[in-house]
Amino acid sequence: MKKAEKYYLAEVETKFADIIWKHEPIFSPQLVKLCEQELNWKKSTTYTVLKKLCDRGIFQNKNTIVTSLLSKEEFLAAQSRQYVEDSFSGSLPLFLTAFFDGRKLSAGEAEELKAYIDSYTEPEHKK
Repeated sequence: MKKAEKYYLAEVETKFADIIWKHEPIFSPQLVKLCEQELNWKKSTTYTVLKKLCDRGIFQNKNTIVTSLLSKEEFLAAQSRQYVEDSFSGSLPLFLTAFFDGRKLSAGEAEELKAYIDSYTEPEHKK
């Protein structure tokens, strides 16, 4: 598996993951029933996709109880970091330049971003 694949979910995998995140911890037979109702999946499809996402370290299925190894927020953060790494050689300034391309921020948005950046900036040492 390529590094980027770990933090990528196809559309149907996203719907499946959302079911788990919404209902966890969930017994796997209950997950099968939910996937049958919401995704029109057969039991084998549910277990195949579950195994795939467990192998990628997103979920686990222990003693028929399915839980996440990454919360939805943790997954999305990792996915975002991977995207910046893969698409912009890890350069956050390049990503932001592309993201804002012509878009104006409100003064409040700019202040919020500045405060966030400042909270992660190492202080410069005075000489």
